[in-house]
This record gives sequence, structure tokens and C-alpha cells, in this order.
Amino acid sequence: MSTKNSSRFMPLIIAISVVAGILIGTFYAKHYGGTKLGIINGSSNKLNALLRVIDDQYVDTVNMTDLVEKAMPQILAELDPHSTYIPAQKLEEVNSELEGSFSGIGVQFTIQDDTIHINSVIQGGPSEKVGLMAGDRIVMVNDSLFVGKGLTNEKAMRNLKGPKGTQVKLGIKRASEKELLDFTITRGDIPQNTIDVAYMIDEQFGYVQISKFGRTTHVELLNAIAQLTHQNCKGLIIDLRDNTGGYMEAATRMVNEFLPEGRLIVYTQGRKYPRMEEYANGTGSCQKMPLVVLMNEGSASASEIFAGAIQDNDRGTIVGLRSFGKGLVQQPIDFSDGSAIRLTIARYYTPSGRCIQRPYANGKDSEYEMDWLNRYEHGEFFSKDSIKQDESVKYYTTLGRPVYGGGGIMPDVFVPQDTTGISSYLIEVRNKGLILQYSFHYSDNNRTKLSELEDENDMLKYLRRQGIVEQFIRYADTKGVKRRNLLIHKSYKLLEKNLYGNIIYNILGKEAYIRYINQSDSTVKKALEILENDEAFPQAPEASAEETKDEGTEKRTAQAIGPVESAERCFRYATV
Repeated sequence: MSTKNSSRFMPLIIAISVVAGILIGTFYAKHYGGTKLGIINGSSNKLNALLRVIDDQYVDTVNMTDLVEKAMPQILAELDPHSTYIPAQKLEEVNSELEGSFSGIGVQFTIQDDTIHINSVIQGGPSEKVGLMAGDRIVMVNDSLFVGKGLTNEKAMRNLKGPKGTQVKLGIKRASEKELLDFTITRGDIPQNTIDVAYMIDEQFGYVQISKFGRTTHVELLNAIAQLTHQNCKGLIIDLRDNTGGYMEAATRMVNEFLPEGRLIVYTQGRKYPRMEEYANGTGSCQKMPLVVLMNEGSASASEIFAGAIQDNDRGTIVGLRSFGKGLVQQPIDFSDGSAIRLTIARYYTPSGRCIQRPYANGKDSEYEMDWLNRYEHGEFFSKDSIKQDESVKYYTTLGRPVYGGGGIMPDVFVPQDTTGISSYLIEVRNKGLILQYSFHYSDNNRTKLSELEDENDMLKYLRRQGIVEQFIRYADTKGVKRRNLLIHKSYKLLEKNLYGNIIYNILGKEAYIRYINQSDSTVKKALEILENDEAFPQAPEASAEETKDEGTEKRTAQAIGPVESAERCFRYATV
């Protein structure tokens, strides 16, 4: 070959050599290069590369799907306590709690003695249409035995819930029948109300208990207000105790019913989330109605948005205990496999400008969730003086009342937990679940007679003649809790209250139970007292000379943020 021809092919030879070198180098780096991954640039590439390396080279076979599912919650836990991962199999259940309905058979049940007991049948639902009754036991599902120690609420719901229009076959044991009864039920939409009860608590004032803020909550509230107004309601108690929140939009729409036009309700802001403000539009139906809002340590998120707007605008009185302290906003983000995350994208602020999010350390969710125990141990549930407010996050309402950020909403009127009647005997029978167990068995064994009673007052009259507490004491003795007369005498009224309440719930439902519990609820009594004394609308504090001097300069008020004008509540049944 001539020199001229050699020169012509030299670039091609060099190119082929370079490509071959790269291929050979990559082969040896992949198989013999140890753990160094020099080609990885950036954190996101690191995660993807790590998964690829594990899948390709790990000594044992790894289920990569399971690995990712386990890693997702741990990654999000490093951000904040409220950014969460929801697996695909749980997403529908999580969403249905707030969407107002789900698809199922329409019964409320509990598991007793390793068997599903139907406590109530939802009116108009699929189970009522085929003839299921309260007191029935579900022992077969789709021709398979469905009892035993492995039976859980989760397993029951997984088998009984399902897409609308699908069918499930049940084998039912009914006390009045010797043979099993077979029912084929076509699943349908089951409504889920977020307002547990709305009723006139006396001749003048109404009471509304809201369990969460869902898609239908605002409409439910309007219906409740219309019902109470028709009964000449002169003032309202909104009970948000143990309401863990829900949709922010539901909370702002509800607040709008009580505020005059132009009042700031809430605003949100985040690193990539521009400030968004919500104002009352003046169309509210209860703008001048006296209002008291009940809260406790279980009231969070949307509950705190509602209470914060009412408090900062001096629109009503907050009564109870300091709220949970969640001031972070989550955005749902869905994945193609049906799973999703709830990612914190912003903080929300009450009208005075305060963020009520309590402190947290990234990656320490367990400590954050157990904050209620710290509050209990420091005496916060029993004394307002045990709560130390941070003066560095002090703000003021429209009337100049001081309010604080950084740890929930402090009530205007503090009502401590009542520990009268608590004893070691009561604690033991509660912790062992004996009160619930006995109440269920008594209800089940006497269902025919109890169902003849019209309301909770008729049932109370009947139960007080039956010696329920003494029967329970003998039952507890058979379960290993010995009779202790002095302690029983101390806790007698609480034992009676718990037993009667559970039996009322079992037979008459949640509304009757709440009405009964409210009769002796100290927080509800305080709310009624405030309404009766015409003290629901807060008054401006008397300004000291120093405060007068600083007014309009150092005070951070709602006016600076937006335009303004001159415990037994634990329900223990699952629904499918």
C-alpha cells in the first residue's frame, strides 16, 4: 500500500481503535472495576444507577419493586412529617375518606371472637336491599370460610369492598336461623358523611360535629345550617375535636359562611409556590350568628385553618385545648402504577400572619407523632399555665388580642381534661378492651328488646334498671380483672357512662351516642355557657400605655396582611 493510501485510511483506523478501546474499557470496568461508579453525576443519577447496579450485580436475586416500595417512604420521611408515600393498594381507601363515597356492600362491622359481626346496615345500600340485618355474622365469603385468628379489619375490607357493579357472595349466620343464609350482593356507592351529627343542643343553640374536611363537607354544612335555622337556632357550636383535617378548599368554603366580605381567611406560600390568598366573598349565610369552635390536641390542618381564621378575625370563640400544630400544605402527585405521594409544597398562614406548624426534625416522625405524650407529661392537658408561648412569634388579631405561631392554635377559653373518677381499675378494663367487648355482647344478646327503644333517653331509662355495671364487673372478673370495690366506687359513673354510651352506639348509631356523651361533656357545657352569656364575640383587650404607644408599628395584625372591616369520641367500627 502506498504512503498516500495509508494516509487516507489513517483517520478511519484511529476512529475504530478509539471505539474499540471504549467498548473494551467499559466491559472491564463493568465486570472488574469494583464499586467505584465514576460515570455517576448528580444525586438523582446516583439513585437510578444504584438500583441498576443492584439489579444487575447483587449476589442474590432482588425484587426491585419491593425494594423501591420500601425505599419511597424512607426518602420522604427525610423531608418533613407530612410528606408521605401511598402504595397503590391503599390509595383508593385513603382517597375515599375525603371524596364522600366509596364502593362496597354497605355495612358497618366489628370483629369479635374471630368473626365479622354486622353492627348496622346502611340505609338504602346494597346489603339492605338483599336483606342483611344488624346482628348477622359473616362466616363465608365467595364460598370460602372467612373466620379465624388471621381475620383483620384490613383483610375484611379488602374482600368486601370492590368496584361498583361487581358481586360478592356471603354466607351469613343469623341467630334466628339454624342453617347458613346465602346472599349475593352487588357492590354500589356507599356515601360517607363528614358531618357526624347536627342537632339543637337546647332550645336556642345548635351543635355540629365535623369529623374531617372532605369533598362534600361544605354542602353538608349548608344542609345542617338550614336544618338548624328552621328550628330557630340562635347560635352555633362547631366541634372540630379530633378532626385531623382534609381538603383546604373545604375549610375555606366553610369559613366563608361566617366571615363578612373582604376578610382574609388564609394564605399559602412555598419556595416554588407563589403566595395565594383566600378572602371571604360576603355570601356567607351565618355572618352574624354567634359561634363557638371546639378544638383539642387531635385537631389539625384544615381544622386549624378554620379555627385560625375565626380567631384572627375575632369572629368567634375557640374553646378546649391547644390544637395539633400542622401548618404544611401537601399536593397529591400520582404515579402510573396507581401509587401516589403527598408532597409538602407550601406553608399556610392564618390572617394575622402566623404559621402554626410546630417544630419538627427531619427523619424523626415517631418523635413528632408522640408529641401529645410530651404534652400530657408536662401537664398541658390539665393546666393552661403549663403551656409556654414563644414571644418571638407573637401576632395580633383584628381587635389586638395576642395570638402565637409555632405550635398549634391556643384556645381563647382553656378547658382542662377531667380526671375525676379515673382509677387503675378503669384504666385496666379499658386497656384490655373489656368495656367494648362486654358492651357489644350485651347489645348483641339483647338486640331485639333494645331495638324497640326510640332514642338515647328511652334507652338510658331502660339500661339504668338492668344493673349493667354490676354485670360488667362480673364479666371482667371472668377475664382476669378482679373486683376492687373502692376503685370501682371511685370510677362508677365513668364505667356507667362508657358502658351506656357503647350500647347506645351499637343499637342507635353515632348520632345518638354523641348526643348522649355531650350531656356530660365539660367542653360542650362551657361552649353553651359562652353562648348563653352572649360572650361568643371576642372583645378588644384594654390597652396598656406601652401597647398604645406601639400600636400600628410593632404589632403584627390581620389588618397588615389583608383588608378588614371597622374522649370518649373514639368510634370503633369499620364500614365496607
